Amino acid sequence: MSYVDVGSGSPVLLVHGNPTWSFYYRRLIPALSGQQRVIAPDHIGCGLSTKPQHYPYSLATHIENLGRLIDQLNVDQLDLVLHDWGGAIGLGWAVRNPERVRRIVLLNTAAFLSPRIPWRIAVCRYPVFGDLAVRGLNAFAVAATFLAVERPMEPAVRDGFLFPYRSWADRVAIQRFVRDIPLSPRHPTWALIDAIDRDLVLLRDRPMLILWGGRDWCFSDHFLAGWLQRFPAAEVARFDDAGHYLLEDAHAEVVPRVVRFLA
Repeated sequence: MSYVDVGSGSPVLLVHGNPTWSFYYRRLIPALSGQQRVIAPDHIGCGLSTKPQHYPYSLATHIENLGRLIDQLNVDQLDLVLHDWGGAIGLGWAVRNPERVRRIVLLNTAAFLSPRIPWRIAVCRYPVFGDLAVRGLNAFAVAATFLAVERPMEPAVRDGFLFPYRSWADRVAIQRFVRDIPLSPRHPTWALIDAIDRDLVLLRDRPMLILWGGRDWCFSDHFLAGWLQRFPAAEVARFDDAGHYLLEDAHAEVVPRVVRFLA
C-alpha cells in the first residue's frame, strides 16, 4: 500500500474513492501539513499501490487494510477527510474505533444504503460490456475527468488522475469497486454497509463538517439529506456550482474551510 505521510502534529487521514487516488488531495495535503501530520493512502489496486489481479477487492477488505495501515503508523487518534467510497471505508473503520476519531470531514460521499444508482454507473456493472468499458477502454476513469467536474480540467491534471490506470491490469480495482456497489440484500456488501449505518450513532458527538458539490449527479442532494438526518448538528456548506470532484471545482473555498475546521 502506497501512502503519503508528511507534516507533524495531530494526524489527519485523507481517504479517496473510485476512480481517484491520493492525487485528489494534492492541494489539501500541503495546506494541512503545516499544522498536522497528513496521511493519504492509495487503496490496494489504486494509485501507486500494488494491483494484484486475484484479490478480494471488497469494502470489508479495504476497511481492514485501512485499519492495518493506521496501526502500523502508530496513530492513536485522528481526524478523517472522506470522499466517495472513502466514506464507507473510513467510517467502516471509525465505527469500530470511535474512541480514536476526533473530527470528520465529508466530501460528496455515503456510508448508508440507497436504491439510487445512476445509469452511467449501472451499465459498467454488466458482464462483458462492463469489463470492456471499464478495463479495456478506461471509460469509467476517463469519463470521470469530464463528468465529475463542472470546470474543465487542465490536460496535465487529467493526466494525473489517469496516470496509475494505464492498462487492463491497472484498472482491476476500478471495476471491482463498481461491482461492489450493493443493490440488493443478496450482495455481500449490503449487510456491511447497513451495519456501518446503524453504528454511525457512535460518532454523532464528533465535530463534523460536510462540504458538498451541488451538481454531483452521483452523490446528489439525496445523500446530503441522508447525512443531515444522521448528523443534524453537522456544519454544512453546499457549493452550488461544483460537481463530484469538489476539490477540483471549489478548492479555493474548500481547502481553507477544511484547514480552519481542523485547526
